[in-house]
Amino acid sequence: MDVWRSRPARRAGSGDGATGGEIRLDQTPPPAPRVETGVLPEMMPEPGEMPFLDHLEELRWRIFKSLAAVLVGVVGCLFFTGFIVDEVLLGPTRASFFMYDVLRFDAIDVVLQNRTVTGQFFAFFGTVIAAGVILASPAVVFQTWRFVEPGLYPAERSSVRFAAVFASFFFALGIAFGYLIITPIALQFFAQFQISDTIVNEFDISKYFSMLLTWSFGAGILFELPVVVTVLARVGVLTQEMLRSGRRYALVVILVLSALLTPPDPWSQVLMGIPLLGLYELSILFTGIIERQRAKALAEEEAAEARARAASEAAGALPPTDAPS
Repeated sequence: MDVWRSRPARRAGSGDGATGGEIRLDQTPPPAPRVETGVLPEMMPEPGEMPFLDHLEELRWRIFKSLAAVLVGVVGCLFFTGFIVDEVLLGPTRASFFMYDVLRFDAIDVVLQNRTVTGQFFAFFGTVIAAGVILASPAVVFQTWRFVEPGLYPAERSSVRFAAVFASFFFALGIAFGYLIITPIALQFFAQFQISDTIVNEFDISKYFSMLLTWSFGAGILFELPVVVTVLARVGVLTQEMLRSGRRYALVVILVLSALLTPPDPWSQVLMGIPLLGLYELSILFTGIIERQRAKALAEEEAAEARARAASEAAGALPPTDAPS
């Protein structure tokens, strides 16, 4: 190999019909282009961007932290199981429940029975877990916000931060409405509804617990309507005019959702539909505020550009806009 490298270079026209240009036998070939194996070109991140696998890793840790917050909330609720079961789970079943006095409702005691082997077990731990989820909901919303925040522009971060704070507020407000308003009225309606005096209404603990969760968490989810509408208005998907013209369709959707998440009686549907209609009108108000803020920011930006151009023209840096071409 050393002998081959030491051979003199051949010049143009010196035998073998060389066609010009110097050929160096001792010149090493250029390195082959590097190919990343196992990574698609579209998955390669741009400068300053996080790779796709790093996004998955970040999402995994945010989920773990959210679950850890829920676990801490559940463990904390285990120390107050007596209060949670007697006052929270069984509170609406007693005629002395404070909301019956607030609502001016002639209530009766509701009798609960356990007809399955695991009925009381799942009712007990289900209530504790549900209470832990409610306590941990702000931490879950915060972890979601921390995952989304790096991919947003500064203006978008302020709007999503607003949505993250109010999402927790409206979720808690909805759960309180479902537990304090929907549950007592619907429960007393079914407890006092009789087709004959010989039939006694006694409810199963499993059915009661599932209905309590449906009424409470269903109202909490539906009360997120202003947050969802506000975020869509921020990104330009919805406008105030669209919401105003869609009132009749929104009324139908609200009544359908109320029928799905409340007992099959008209009173519960109306009780759920009234605040949802109010939240829809509140969403229209929020959308109008966002549009006015956006218009004001755009006007200020255009005014700043006009002042900057006027200053440049005055300094002679740019030709006047009305100068002939």
